[in-house]
Amino acid sequence: MKKGDKEATPDQRKSGARADKGDGKSAVLAKIAEMPEPYRAMGERLHAIITANAPDLSPKVWYGMPGYAKDGAVVCFFRGADKFKERYMTLGFNDNANLDEGTMWPIAFALKELTAAEEERIAALVRKAVS
Repeated sequence: MKKGDKEATPDQRKSGARADKGDGKSAVLAKIAEMPEPYRAMGERLHAIITANAPDLSPKVWYGMPGYAKDGAVVCFFRGADKFKERYMTLGFNDNANLDEGTMWPIAFALKELTAAEEERIAALVRKAVS
């Protein structure tokens, strides 16, 4: 560790993130840049949608994936299909996301592509998740 570097917490060490909050955005953008196409382009759009619709969320790398946290707890995340050799990209929400509807609701979505309709739905979900 270099002089002036902050000690990483156990969760940050697990996820590969650094303790410096300013690095969160850079680390997330670096993870997105590592994704193969078409997931890289989709990841860039998801990042833009999430940060525009929930500016209070802090980007952070979470278990090797781009995540967005409120008070240190990840609210939503996404991963390219290559991460687990799936046939689709995944957008997910954790239990602290305010998405409750009755006694059952979706928390993960498969994405094959992003059209204007999907982008609007994602924006609405992100806004609701942090409301």
